Amino acid sequence: MRLSNILLSSAAMIVAAPALAQQQASPVTSNAAVDGQSDTTADQAGDTRELNANDIVVTATRRSERLADVPISINAVSQQALQNSGATDIRQMAQLAPSLNVSSTGSEANASARVRGVGTVGDNPGLESSVAVFIDGVYRSRTGSGLNDLGEVDRIEVLRGPQGTLSGRNSSAGAINIYTKAPSFDFGGYAEGTYGNYDFYRAAGALTGPIIKDVLAFRVDGVWQKRDGFYQDVANDTDYNNRDRYFVRGQLLLEPSSNFSLRLIGDYTRRDEKCCGAVYVDTREKIDPTPGAPGDYAINPAGNRIVSVMTSLAALRGYPAGSVFPSVGDPYSRRIANTPGRAYSNVTKDYGGSGQIDWNLGGASLTSITAYREYKSDGASDIDYNVLDIGYRPNDGNNYRQFHTFTQELRLNGEAFGDRLNWLIGGFYSKEDLQVVDNLKFGRDYGAFAACRIVATINPNAALRNPANPGCLSAAGSAILSGQVPGTTPAFGAATPLLLANIRLLGTLNDLGTTRDEYNQDSKSFAVFTHNILKLTDTLSLTGGLRWTHERKKFDASFGNNNTVCPQIQTLLGAGPAGNLFNNAQLAALTRGIATLACTGNSSAALNGRQIADDFSESQFTGTAVLSWKPSDRLMTYASYSRGYKAGGYNLDRSDLGDAYNPATIANIDAGRLRFDPETVNAYEIGFKYSSRQFTFNAAAFRSEFKNFQLNTFNGTNYVVENIGSCSDSLNGADRDASAATGVCTGDVKYGVRSQGIELEAGIYPVEHLAFAMGYTLAETKYRNNLVGSDAGAALDPALFLLSGAQISNAPRNVITTSLSWTPPIGGSGMSALFYVDQRTSSDYNTGSDLFAEKIQDGFTLVNARLGLRGRDERWAVEVWAQNLLDTDYQQVAFNTPFQGAGSLEQVRSFGGVGNQLFSSFLAEPRTYGVTLRTRF
Repeated sequence: MRLSNILLSSAAMIVAAPALAQQQASPVTSNAAVDGQSDTTADQAGDTRELNANDIVVTATRRSERLADVPISINAVSQQALQNSGATDIRQMAQLAPSLNVSSTGSEANASARVRGVGTVGDNPGLESSVAVFIDGVYRSRTGSGLNDLGEVDRIEVLRGPQGTLSGRNSSAGAINIYTKAPSFDFGGYAEGTYGNYDFYRAAGALTGPIIKDVLAFRVDGVWQKRDGFYQDVANDTDYNNRDRYFVRGQLLLEPSSNFSLRLIGDYTRRDEKCCGAVYVDTREKIDPTPGAPGDYAINPAGNRIVSVMTSLAALRGYPAGSVFPSVGDPYSRRIANTPGRAYSNVTKDYGGSGQIDWNLGGASLTSITAYREYKSDGASDIDYNVLDIGYRPNDGNNYRQFHTFTQELRLNGEAFGDRLNWLIGGFYSKEDLQVVDNLKFGRDYGAFAACRIVATINPNAALRNPANPGCLSAAGSAILSGQVPGTTPAFGAATPLLLANIRLLGTLNDLGTTRDEYNQDSKSFAVFTHNILKLTDTLSLTGGLRWTHERKKFDASFGNNNTVCPQIQTLLGAGPAGNLFNNAQLAALTRGIATLACTGNSSAALNGRQIADDFSESQFTGTAVLSWKPSDRLMTYASYSRGYKAGGYNLDRSDLGDAYNPATIANIDAGRLRFDPETVNAYEIGFKYSSRQFTFNAAAFRSEFKNFQLNTFNGTNYVVENIGSCSDSLNGADRDASAATGVCTGDVKYGVRSQGIELEAGIYPVEHLAFAMGYTLAETKYRNNLVGSDAGAALDPALFLLSGAQISNAPRNVITTSLSWTPPIGGSGMSALFYVDQRTSSDYNTGSDLFAEKIQDGFTLVNARLGLRGRDERWAVEVWAQNLLDTDYQQVAFNTPFQGAGSLEQVRSFGGVGNQLFSSFLAEPRTYGVTLRTRF
């Protein structure tokens, strides 16, 4: 359905609406979002003393209410607070919300939001977000859209816990509701300009006013920003993680009568940026100093053999010394080196339109939100994050992710029984067409690198390697392994010639791989829901909500691939003259390693032209029940239960089809292997909210139990999706061993992740113009013991052996936020000053889904500050600001650097052997500072 059809359909209803609307006023708010803005704006114009955090008007329950009167766990941030903190997207907003954490990885399209430690790793678009994002009531397909510049925002509400009985799309962990400024019937606007370090320019402005007095109003917002990147690519003499984007939003608000309104919104965002750079954070090789006695490890004094391989190969290619690992020993120098010519810039486009009708029918109000959106993000990249050309996605138009999404929401709400019952019923329909296109290729240096890696695995002695020779075998290495040197015998017995020939064949794997893989997922969702508040007494209320959701997903994929090396090696080692060496007890590890490097991610010409398809449908009942008691105007207490749900889907990555070394994986290709199950949660909460003129205090204790928790893990070569559950029977440690053959559950599969803790929020307003805010979240978000990888009880992937009983990734146990705002008047001039500072302190957490020790982030504190001078009624303002004022070094997500080694510290400590995997990280932003000039009229 095209946007023009949607808007024309909405406009057609305008003619009939005023005549049909009943004249009596409904007690139910007809346009909660817009009315809430009016109230909030009026409050913010007054003194700080008169507006505390609990006075913010929110519409989380689809009714305009003070935050203090809403019996759910919610964090609301006003426009003024966002402006003071410098937040222009949801990631920066986390500075003010202790239960929220937002990070991004290989692209900002891959952003992930977490509430109370629970969220979805964003690299795989086949997984829906555990924390749903809504902008002006419209569901956004993935969290990455919230990292766009939002223009001027009225407020942001972070709802904690399962959502679904109030509106739109359901979610299992929470929701982020973003409300932008609506058109006004009074002429006005603003303009601001910012300049900062890293040559940062930002211009933003808006214009609003009447077209037809008191009937039709407009608003136009625009933002443009440009900034140099934080990383310096020394090989391509360019910077990474730059900013080059613009955003425009246009709105119309039609109110032909007090009973009817129509709000039309259209927006467009474009980004053309190089993202994202990554630095090496651990290049050490770990060894077992006491084989057979687990629990210890040591650092190899001879260095890491993978580092040695890459250094020698770079020298052969003529790259300057130090260009392979330019940031080694000092990752926060932010020096990187991508392959020359592969410093790609990618374009992201996000646009769409919506129409919201609010119609007061007298005894009830009807709300209709119709929206259509398109999103496309290109993905050309140097995936090895290194000057060597090991792997890349070329900039040929055959790599992108694209969403076409249509949503329709209807809600009818009203009151009955003398205002004792506040009822709401609604329906939601969405159609999402997702297409992921990939073109991952092995680079020009891959063959030599892979062959050298195999030779170094056989024997780390560098004398056996020569990357200039076929198979990376030096003359001495070939002679020694072949048993041609006196005193030696063939290293692999009768199979030695065949194995050496396959290593040489592996060395020819250059500039081959995917030409075009196309994944299509067509999703349709239909839901009906109800949310009702019954006033049992004047102070005691019971809320009940129920939702039924039906999901249907159709999946198909087609593959294009020219990697002819893979099937040759699979045939020679699996069905050659020496028989099936993949099952040879002495040679299985080596032969499977050779074939895996040749066929990584199931990249094979045997896939060329193949197609697969699958589909499924599922239905779920979810709901909520809340008992709230308000013994006084200042105090409200509540207790709640909620059940949430997130749909199943497909892992849009062919690597999950099966073992790459095994030719049967492709011969018997099965789309069903890419499917994962729905995620459900049972959540319990008790809390209270206290509000007075000078002090507010909110507290909540929560517990959430997630079954079939959808976990997406990158293991250095591919993405693996598991549904984490806990077996009712003891697995006797089989979920913590290195075997994929053990740990199957024969009992019942229960919930596998538990999040429990407390949240405290306080506001102090001792005198006029002065405000303190404090927040604390204690979240023990942990995996249970006896873990399995599916609802059917399949064994957990061995790479996830550290999960059992541990805190999940990107989930700090403790987070503290504070802010101070002081806006004293300057004499009787009408001018005022601004003194603002906020901080967020986070305890240690692990940034990797597999919880490897190399990915741990130590606790840290972030501080933002702003000083300003403002004219009468804020007609003008001059502000100087700093974000990350203390220049704190910390990382967003650490990961196994693609293809570059295997084995971690914890694997060596637990199982012995060698861990030579290299680890890289996407760093967070350094200190930025600048000056902003603003005018309002």
